[in-house]
Amino acid sequence: MATATRTLEINVEPEKMFEVLADFNAYPEFLDVVGMTKVEVVRDDGDVKEVTHWVKKMGATVYYKLRYRLEEPKKMSWTFVKGQMMKDNNGSWELSSAGEGKCQAIYSAEVKFGMLVPKSVVSVLVNNELPDLLAAFKKRAESRS
Repeated sequence: MATATRTLEINVEPEKMFEVLADFNAYPEFLDVVGMTKVEVVRDDGDVKEVTHWVKKMGATVYYKLRYRLEEPKKMSWTFVKGQMMKDNNGSWELSSAGEGKCQAIYSAEVKFGMLVPKSVVSVLVNNELPDLLAAFKKRAESRS
């Protein structure tokens, strides 16, 4: 299982960052850096949403579905429902104020891939794509303020 926790400071209030996190339909607009091509909210029960994500990796498009729990404006967590290449994907964003117009965002994720996914691919996903993912969320939030 690949695990990661990262903390970043973002130059927006937690509420503004939460808006970006919860705007699933906009993900392909700024998460193309990690191969996100399409997102569909397939179930919306207010603070619980099921979302299917499609990403293009190594020339193939794969999907995964996550169940999100939204605790506006401080936390968004998710659990794995189903998908290709993945066996599990759980994590969260936790947001707190970091002073005037800033928030601290803690991103945590645990992802387990299927046996057919080489460790070298998992390493690339964690070490290369995670920084790109976090930078894209930060840039999106700060550009919208």
